[in-house]
Amino acid sequence: MNFKIFAELIELKAKTASIFPFLLGLAYSLYHYQSVNLSALAIYFVAMFMFNCFVDIWDNYNDYHKAVDTDDYQKNTNIIGRENLSMGLLKSLLAFFFFGSLILGIIVALMTGWAVFWLGLLCYAVGVFYAGGPKPLSSLPLGELLSGLTMGYVIFLICLYINSSQNFVWSFANLATTFLIALPNTLLIANLMLANNTCDLEEDEANHRYTIVHYIGKKAALIWWTTALILAFVAIVVAVILGLLSPIMLLILLIAPLMIKFARPYLQKQVKKETFISSVKILMVFQLVQVLLFFVSLIKF
Repeated sequence: MNFKIFAELIELKAKTASIFPFLLGLAYSLYHYQSVNLSALAIYFVAMFMFNCFVDIWDNYNDYHKAVDTDDYQKNTNIIGRENLSMGLLKSLLAFFFFGSLILGIIVALMTGWAVFWLGLLCYAVGVFYAGGPKPLSSLPLGELLSGLTMGYVIFLICLYINSSQNFVWSFANLATTFLIALPNTLLIANLMLANNTCDLEEDEANHRYTIVHYIGKKAALIWWTTALILAFVAIVVAVILGLLSPIMLLILLIAPLMIKFARPYLQKQVKKETFISSVKILMVFQLVQVLLFFVSLIKF
């Protein structure tokens, strides 16, 4: 297996979906708590990255074995069959990434607090059962919600707790505040999954995977996708009005025309190889600008 195939297997291009919520958690920790736990944070980053690799390989592994349209999907679409990958190698990679991330996660919990363990356990449950089990979460109308919450919010929350475990308060008000800060990422990560499932609707139905798009239809899915993109901007404006974020964060509104430009091809045609990249671009650019503005807001002018 060469690096190009490995990168596709672990979906390296999509790793920003988890890396930017991590960076957002780091930035908000510095902005709100003025504290950072570098050693625990570094270990958590590696654990998070390893588990994310496990999930992507696990998804490909289960999709390959559970495919109904075996002649086409297994041989031509899924990377395992297309590249004739060794099952023994795949199982070794799955074990390495799963147990490696688990051990590192326990170390972080011992260094900071067991809240990390329980939040991590939630992520593990979603990651394992997203594609595994008799009724995978990915085949139900829950995938977008769960992926958005775990990757967009829980990763951010764990990062925040690691950096401020001595001062973090588990109250409704604090959790509501952190959720509002992470809401743009949560919405746009969920949008990425929604766009993927919208493009894959026919293929998913052929393989007995019934996502939310199957139940609400493409038209409603596109309305949902557009509304979530708008709400991502609204959440930041509300957070600034409430005094939770610096007014500098309002500069993110300047990228709205670019978001419209990215969105237009996807709204016109939902084809995986042609327009799914629109949702990827929106997520990457929004996350990048959001994190950069967060770090700029830390500067005392």
